[in-house]
Amino acid sequence: MMFSNKQTKPTFKSYLPPLQTDSNKSPQLPIKKLEAKLLPGEIVVNEANFVKKCISTESCQDDLWGKLVCTNFKVSFITHNSLPRQKFQCTHRLLGEHDIPLACVEQVVTVNDIKGKQKILGSNQKLKFNPTELILYCKDFRIIRFRFDEAGPESAKKVCLAIAHYSHPADPQLLFGFEYVGKRYHGSTGETVNGVDPGGGLQTPLFDCSSDWDREIKRTGASEWRVCTINQGYFISPSLPEFFVVPVSLADQDLKQYACCFYSQRIPLWCWNHSSGSALVRMSNISDPLQQRKVEQRISSAIIKSHPLRSDVFKSDLDKNLPNIQDIQAALLKLRQICVIEPFEESEEKWLSSLESSRWMEYVRTFLRHAVDVVYMLESRHVSVILLEKEDRDLSCVISCLVQLMCDPHCRSLHGFQGLIQKEWVMAGHRFLDRCNHLKKSDKEESPLFLLFLDCVWQLWNQYPAAFEFTEVYLTVLGDSMWVPVFSTFLFNCPRQRAEHSRDFASSKSIHLGQDQALRFPPVWDWSQQFSLKDQTLFNNPLYVGKIATCVQNGTVKTFTHRRSKKNYSSTLRGVPSALRNGSLGPNDTLTRRNSLILRLRSDLSQVREQQETPSERFIRDWFSRPVDLQGLLLPQLLPSHLSVWKLYFLRWVPEAQIPQGGPITAFHKLSVLTDEIEMLQNQLRQYKGAGCTPNNQHMEHSKMYFKVTLTPHQSPAPPEYLSSSFPFSPVGNLCRPGITGTPLSKFLSGAKIWLSTETLANETI
Repeated sequence: MMFSNKQTKPTFKSYLPPLQTDSNKSPQLPIKKLEAKLLPGEIVVNEANFVKKCISTESCQDDLWGKLVCTNFKVSFITHNSLPRQKFQCTHRLLGEHDIPLACVEQVVTVNDIKGKQKILGSNQKLKFNPTELILYCKDFRIIRFRFDEAGPESAKKVCLAIAHYSHPADPQLLFGFEYVGKRYHGSTGETVNGVDPGGGLQTPLFDCSSDWDREIKRTGASEWRVCTINQGYFISPSLPEFFVVPVSLADQDLKQYACCFYSQRIPLWCWNHSSGSALVRMSNISDPLQQRKVEQRISSAIIKSHPLRSDVFKSDLDKNLPNIQDIQAALLKLRQICVIEPFEESEEKWLSSLESSRWMEYVRTFLRHAVDVVYMLESRHVSVILLEKEDRDLSCVISCLVQLMCDPHCRSLHGFQGLIQKEWVMAGHRFLDRCNHLKKSDKEESPLFLLFLDCVWQLWNQYPAAFEFTEVYLTVLGDSMWVPVFSTFLFNCPRQRAEHSRDFASSKSIHLGQDQALRFPPVWDWSQQFSLKDQTLFNNPLYVGKIATCVQNGTVKTFTHRRSKKNYSSTLRGVPSALRNGSLGPNDTLTRRNSLILRLRSDLSQVREQQETPSERFIRDWFSRPVDLQGLLLPQLLPSHLSVWKLYFLRWVPEAQIPQGGPITAFHKLSVLTDEIEMLQNQLRQYKGAGCTPNNQHMEHSKMYFKVTLTPHQSPAPPEYLSSSFPFSPVGNLCRPGITGTPLSKFLSGAKIWLSTETLANETI
């Protein structure tokens, strides 16, 4: 029997609508009309049409079709579609909803699932197969996936190679910030373009001039210290700022003579003065063994003379007492693996133990503990402290900042905190270019020290939120800003490097700098570069109790204090209620952790510890026995059970970790509305008394709170539907990997603690 090649027409007629299969459906929109929004100095390098962005692993129905574009600044996905279930997102002025800065790309992985091949792409590498999928692993814990099922194989290959190449710049001047600043702020004759002055009008001191240091000396009462100018032009040390503070008793000639004895000629730097006169100083190691004793004695003598009581100097060796930069980097890689990379169904039974074994939380605790030890020397012993580190550019940045945060309420205000980072990180020469690995040159140099610092700050914030003017959203956004390489704050290893590279770039591009000595990169503290005034109100903490925050009770003006129950003071130091140390539990005492019953059997050991209490432990116990002054000294609770995972940063992209209408944001919403209502009522009271005030409609525009009270009487605004524990971020489209439903992670998110072994619990001290 012969079969005809002619196809027969189907005879069955369906009366049901055809089933939509999004995974095979080609885009029906004019993809080629989609264009990337470019910043000044930004150019398109390569692009591919008909690309699909994967929204989730389990289903393809929400995937988006569009154009994938690689520029010299970012990876951009442009689509006409909107994200499903995406009801809110802050608008970033430099980045679109689907944009990824090239500096944020950790790894570029190409896949051909037909041939079963995959390759990690680096700069100037070849790709021998046509990719069907692109996976971008990001430094902010995102995992972004794109499919090329409908895209041309050559265009898919080219855009993947372009992303790999431009995310590995060979020279600092190839970082986008140079093109951006050169085009946006500097005209051909040196005038400021459009009247924009990067960093102009900032309230945050940049410590790039002697007047900022003078003000800091006066603010802290450091009368025996002075601004030193011997490093102007960076003639003494290449990594120190041009202006810094030294003891009055040290002459410039002596400093020039001693400089050659220190690593990188880094003369000791003054950080801060305690009200008792004790000073916090940071110092690199002395490289010349023959001169070590003489120079150390001279420096110590000068610091002693600066103290009104001529108190001695305590030296704290950070290299011996703290983990090194490689250990910290290894901990973050393990943490990232646990949180977002590993399929959770493969590791579900050991998620919490894996989190502990990453050692990230252990390192956070170690840094906080060491900072408390330094605080004890300054606050209780009234002696000056020298932070010793080989090059004084890494660990000392973290400790010096934490000490000042605990001791000085000014550093817990927004501008004070920003000035603290500018002083102790940026101007002190922390290697942001190397530690962030912006050039992808050396993994050995990469280390997330600044992220570790922000996590330590968050732990303090989480225990005393009313003591800080800013919110955890601010801390999270600040961490993300490291990967937007247009700001001077996170772009260079030291001020001299910024000056030299910007002068060279200006010369190569024929940019006339005029009176400026270098390109004027905007600091990250000019938040209007990234967010609208409305979105910046998310940084304002409604709980913050500043110096002038008072209340009136029964006709008496009182200041706010934060009181703690007695069971918390005792458990802070030892981890057990005070009564338990005597072998019994009181009616108001509770066991603080699971498995802590073993501590009942070791009450004799607790009594031995009580007898062996060190002066430092006694100082801490005494502090916790008093009400907390939010405008005074703050000490963190340091048992492992007191520290939490910073969920808003590390777990914000995990869909299963998101709690709709839940999490801390619900309390933040109510407190913001209440604060806004109080401010509005105070304004109405001033209006009633005839004083100048702002009308209610203008109050709504100028309110410091993101969430505002309604003008309708007796109507409390309901929490918006878009609120979730990830607010203002969204995991939708930002993390594609298998789910975790029913695993220990979901239990942990519901309030479970990270438990150590029984032996560790029995032996832990603060």
